[in-house]
Amino acid sequence: MRRILLLEIDERLRREVLLALHDHGIEGQTVADASSIAAVWQQGDAGLVVVGPGSLAGLGALARELRALGAASNAHGAAAREPGVVALVPDEADGLSAIGEGAHDFVLLSAGMDGLVLSLRKQEVLRGRAATRAPGPAPAENSVAVAVERFVGASPKINALLAQVRRFAAVPSAVLVGGESGTGKELVARALHEQSPWRRGPFVPVNCGAIPAGLIESELFGHERGAFTDAVRDKRGLFEVADGGTLFLDEIADLPLGLQAKLLRVLQDGTVRRVGATDDMQVRVRVVAATARELRAEASAGRFREDLYYRLAGLEIEIPALRERREDIPRLVAHFLARSCARLGLSPRQVDPAAMNILVAYDWPGNVRELENTIERAAVLCADDRVDVASLPDRLLGATRAAQAALAGRDDAAGQVVIPGPELSIKRASREIEETLIRRALGRTQGNRVRAAELLEISHRALLYKIKDYGIEIEPRRRGAPKSDA
Repeated sequence: MRRILLLEIDERLRREVLLALHDHGIEGQTVADASSIAAVWQQGDAGLVVVGPGSLAGLGALARELRALGAASNAHGAAAREPGVVALVPDEADGLSAIGEGAHDFVLLSAGMDGLVLSLRKQEVLRGRAATRAPGPAPAENSVAVAVERFVGASPKINALLAQVRRFAAVPSAVLVGGESGTGKELVARALHEQSPWRRGPFVPVNCGAIPAGLIESELFGHERGAFTDAVRDKRGLFEVADGGTLFLDEIADLPLGLQAKLLRVLQDGTVRRVGATDDMQVRVRVVAATARELRAEASAGRFREDLYYRLAGLEIEIPALRERREDIPRLVAHFLARSCARLGLSPRQVDPAAMNILVAYDWPGNVRELENTIERAAVLCADDRVDVASLPDRLLGATRAAQAALAGRDDAAGQVVIPGPELSIKRASREIEETLIRRALGRTQGNRVRAAELLEISHRALLYKIKDYGIEIEPRRRGAPKSDA
């Protein structure tokens, strides 16, 4: 999704919207007024426009200007860029008024930021389908890694996973993607779509657990006008939106039991029926479902339909946890570090070997997502463009015996890590270990801080900071000893 432009005078609401977009991997930018939106839109890198409740007064003029810009670009032979406007409104009356002024959709403030993100994704899909698509060659056999560039790694488990994706992509059957939270289930779903015969159709992701139970049927299958109290107009469901492409149902285990039967019918017959309708409509949708739970156990416990489980589990992909492919961690660290520095405008960073040892040894319960967030944090906090041990979160330090061994640099005769003092606090024990190592390095180099920094594999500047922080006094140089740097 291209950059989202936000027009809203309330600073608190602006921050809330931008944070929600960032959490969903969407880039957002605030603009001062409608004329600024038009200027940014003409640059070609903006997607949809969100107009907040404080800026609804100028919505009509903005929508007319964007339509004119879109028409002008099409007239000059550019790819179709149907301008899209989503209004964030306090109540339904304001929403209907916004539609009348030219908005493509409205989201009630009471629906929260998840409702806004869902609307933006739907509008992006609809605009993508309306755009002209030039026919292109089929993707190369190994282009799955290109289509999903964030799948970084060369371990046997990742190579086997990508080979499985290539085999499953060509068939129309539903696919069930399993794996722990943060392993990249949506990336696998996108790779299946990009490698499939339906790759020129839309890819529509939806989190079944993020939509309120009372709304999910309408979101998936649509509704007819008058089907219920708030149904003031016909609404297309996500199955209709995804027609000719792929519908990704994330957290499928959260789908209510009543709707599971309706989903099973779509998978069997390829037909959907809007809420309040009497006729079915045919859709050609490839369904990819994902869950972090064990669906077989959920079905045995009666929380998931067995017939739907067996329908989904005919083709099943299990994504390995990050701790099961530790050999990929250095490559992932380099990838995320380079990307974070580029996105945040930072100079290139390097990772100290001691810090890398801890990163490899940690079990990563949050998997790749946790690693990415950790590396971004370290890129901001590190000194002298080097990610060292001090740049890492406390939870990593001493979390496992291997991590402690990497930090302390030695084991005792029984294979246990030697931690100075009686501390059980990881944070305080880590400081004691770090201070011990610094004193040991200064002793070995007889106070030469440049050489000590080299032994510790940290920068000279970082060492000076730590010496001051720990209150370490350099002993006077003994006669005949090498001259210290200070």
